[in-house]
Amino acid sequence: MARAKKPQRVGDHPTFRSALLSVVLTLTALVIVAPLVVIAVQALSAGTDDFMATIADPDTRHAIMLTVVTALIAVPVNTVFGVAAAWAITKFEFRGKQLLITLIDLPFSVSPVVAGLIYVLVFGAQGWLGPWLQEHDLKVIFAVPGLVLATIFVTFPFVARELIPLMQAQGADEEEAALTLGASGLKAFWHVTLPNIKWALLTGVILCNARAMGEFGAVSVVSGHIRGQTNTIPLHVEILYNEYQFAASFAVASLLAGLAIVTLVVKTLVEWRDERVLAAAIRAAESIDARAALRPSTATSRPFAVAS
Repeated sequence: MARAKKPQRVGDHPTFRSALLSVVLTLTALVIVAPLVVIAVQALSAGTDDFMATIADPDTRHAIMLTVVTALIAVPVNTVFGVAAAWAITKFEFRGKQLLITLIDLPFSVSPVVAGLIYVLVFGAQGWLGPWLQEHDLKVIFAVPGLVLATIFVTFPFVARELIPLMQAQGADEEEAALTLGASGLKAFWHVTLPNIKWALLTGVILCNARAMGEFGAVSVVSGHIRGQTNTIPLHVEILYNEYQFAASFAVASLLAGLAIVTLVVKTLVEWRDERVLAAAIRAAESIDARAALRPSTATSRPFAVAS
């Protein structure tokens, strides 16, 4: 009797695989690779001397410095919050837990421009706290504090969202064991929790930093576009482009493109390292289980006792 032929899945068909791969590669080339090539070509279209002159321009250097300063403040704040939020959500049960998770995801669904407008309505001259800030000679909008607040908002979820799924999968057994053995909560975090989440934490920090340096919408609303004072790199690119300094704008944009590529490489290396560590741990566990299975049990190796 002839054996029934195993049905072929749609994904196994060579024509389907080729068509799907062609679509993916075409879209990747048009959407990702082509813009990067255009940026590189346009940045050097006026020559390397003009490129270096644009980078050395005082306004460009100030935009770079302001972008770095903003990221140096926003990223650590969101890192501390992300770790604390992930730890609270995954290790404890409390009222309002689901609401906290929803609020963490809020920046993903709110337009950055709307977020910037909210800060203007709160801290602006005509905002809720505007008169009080003016009385105390404090400036938030059209100043560095406004840029930092807007950047913190748009990068709020990145670290927490990298840690929460991992810590939920890990559970709280190891921390509970450490506490049972007499460790304090802080020691359990430093010696148990943190080593288990370090690679996911690093990935979250990398993504958070990349978004902080490349943010445009929210900081555009609160910056005031004051050249040499409140312009970050993305805002400086817009000003140069609007002034028809195309080569200069692409030269500054190439800095952000380079940052994106470096971020991608570092993120890939971190994930590759994390996968290697996880694979090594799995192999070690399998090796231990295999040795345990081959070891004769006490019940079978002990001679039968002779009843007296």
